[in-house]
Amino acid sequence: MTKPASSAWVQLRTAIMRSFPQLYELESGGSLAMDLGSNGWLLEIKPDGTVLCQYGVAMDDVMALMSEGTPEDLGTDEVAKQAKYFIQPAVSKFRPLLLQSGFAEETEMNEEFVAVTFARAVDLQNPSKVQDLIRWCCRQIGGMA
Repeated sequence: MTKPASSAWVQLRTAIMRSFPQLYELESGGSLAMDLGSNGWLLEIKPDGTVLCQYGVAMDDVMALMSEGTPEDLGTDEVAKQAKYFIQPAVSKFRPLLLQSGFAEETEMNEEFVAVTFARAVDLQNPSKVQDLIRWCCRQIGGMA
């Protein structure tokens, strides 16, 4: 059972969706996300007051690249290792900037994807600060104004 959204989250959602029409819901009433340009980065704003910038790759895509059309059976660990290697160039381009700006780095992995996530807590009660951070991420990573 999901707990009801806080009133601060509901108000923030309304404000940022007005300012950023490209945001979409990941689940009804839950996290909001948007693509940061065409370079594969994703921005996510969570109801718990976390902003994420993440870059990832689907395990299926990595397996397709590794096997080059041959149906060999590759172990999940091997595929995950290759996926991390595959995403490093994109991540290393922004890592110093994100870490310097108060984001914390984590690697997320499951059967479907591998992603490097940079998370930063925000105050849900301060929509203008959250909007500033979203704009900053769009400018820095997405190359958008």
